[in-house]
Amino acid sequence: MQLFETRQAIREAVTAARREGKTIGVVPTMGALHAGHLSLVEACTKACDFTVVTIFVNPTQFGPGEDFDKYPRRLEADLEALAPYGVDAVFAPTNEEMYGPRHSTYVVVEGVTEPWEGACRPGHFRGVTTIVTKLFQIVQPDVAFFGQKDYQQALVVRRMVADLDMPIEIRVCPIVREPDGLALSSRNVYLSADERRQARSLSQSLELAARLVAEGLRDPATIRECMLEQLSQHPDVRVEYVALVDPETMQEVASIDAPVVAAVAAFVGETRLIDNRLLTPAEPSSAGA
Repeated sequence: MQLFETRQAIREAVTAARREGKTIGVVPTMGALHAGHLSLVEACTKACDFTVVTIFVNPTQFGPGEDFDKYPRRLEADLEALAPYGVDAVFAPTNEEMYGPRHSTYVVVEGVTEPWEGACRPGHFRGVTTIVTKLFQIVQPDVAFFGQKDYQQALVVRRMVADLDMPIEIRVCPIVREPDGLALSSRNVYLSADERRQARSLSQSLELAARLVAEGLRDPATIRECMLEQLSQHPDVRVEYVALVDPETMQEVASIDAPVVAAVAAFVGETRLIDNRLLTPAEPSSAGA
């Protein structure tokens, strides 16, 4: 596993691999790697001949007052975590390497970026799509791996790749959870012991939604109210949104007649967490079955 800090160096390494006929996979991350990230790395190393993991805390996707300055940065620990996975290259550039002093070009995806995370974090997706485009331009991957926990982000990237005719396959891998259901996140380290217990309520609300749909409830408004009621029982949980949306558009649905995504965002204490779950209504039994 080689560590590269400049665009030129990683390009040369990828070009050499491609000359050998290798397929190139990339896992974009902001570091502070956990088992969720490593599941993406494992999927990439299994599917591709040459795996690149990028580690870059991207300043343009953080808004004013967000946690850019305190976001965990631990490159040595990340490299140690990656060592057993057969990663070929790690690209860990500086801010100056990725954004020159006169940088003024951004990539904007409309529509799917506007609700939910886009509304709560203005400018966030502009930063995401810009840095992902830059990384794709530098690494030139055949396949890129993203996690379902950032569902809207993965959907935005898929839309961008399709609209801009980028010859890259986007693969979205399942959420990895703690044994009690909490979705893994680099921000979980901010939680106190009591906040950590209350954070479980996010996945519990999604479990409740899945159970209600499995029992035959099809009204999104009722399910949303049940989720909010459960979340309200935890004093340190401040909900930003609970939504049941179309998996391809992120627009709220009027009825659950097809698979929908239940998504939740909330502050637990001072820490903002997100989670989601795909809800699939059971097919009605055919007559006489």
